[in-house]
Parts: sequence; structure tokens; C-alpha cells
Amino acid sequence: MVTIIDGEGLLLGRLASMVAKRALLGEDVAIINAEKVVISGSRARVLKIYKQKRERGSREGGPFFPRRPDHILKRTIRGMLPYKRPRGADALKRVKVYVGIPYEFQGQVTETIEGVHKNTLNNPNYVTLASVSSFLGAKF
Repeated sequence: MVTIIDGEGLLLGRLASMVAKRALLGEDVAIINAEKVVISGSRARVLKIYKQKRERGSREGGPFFPRRPDHILKRTIRGMLPYKRPRGADALKRVKVYVGIPYEFQGQVTETIEGVHKNTLNNPNYVTLASVSSFLGAKF
């Protein structure tokens, strides 16, 4: 059975750490609405950080950083897993991330994770993953 998590209004880092823990325990996780996940901080600071991540390395040798919101979210989850070892690689295969709501998940019950919403922060500054991706040049 797949656990479906709606990413709308959830903080990127907190969501990624919770999903990484669940995947390591053997749970299949699907995250929908990846473009509505938020990153806390001022818009200028967040965009500067992601621009530096994107431009790091060379065109031929990498490291390569994704542009699309679903790929950025999965890359963040990957950073919280030991993905170079078999246990972490298997956990990463159990995680699926989608932009919007795919047809097979429409009408199904989604799970909410406590303590992950942006409302728990006192800081009103946040940026959605969709705006970061469009700044990086993604077409989704």
C-alpha cells in the first residue's frame, strides 16, 4: 500500500526528512503537488542559493542539479538517505514525487504530517518550489 502525502504548504526540509525516515523503514511513499511545497526564507536569499547550486560544476562533469520541482524535491530526499549503499538506494526507489495530482491518485485519501506545515513558523517569508523552478528555467 502506498502512502500518499499532499505537499501543498509543507516545508521542504521537514517533509524530506520525514519521507526519508519512512522510506528507510520500508514504506512506499508518493508525494503529490510537489510544486506547492514551500521553502522558508526571503525570496532573494532562497533564489540565490538555488542559482548557486544549479551553476556549480561544469556542463560535462557535473554535479548536476535539477530544475523541475518534483526532481528538486526528490534530490532533497536523496540527500537525506545513504543513497550510495543498497539500503539507501532501495529506500529511494520507494519514493515517488509528482507535479500536480496524477490520475491514479485522484479521489484517494491523502495523509497530513503534523509539524511540517509552514504555519508552524513565525517567519511569514517563504518561496514555493514552483517559483524556484521557474527561476531556474524549468518548463513543467
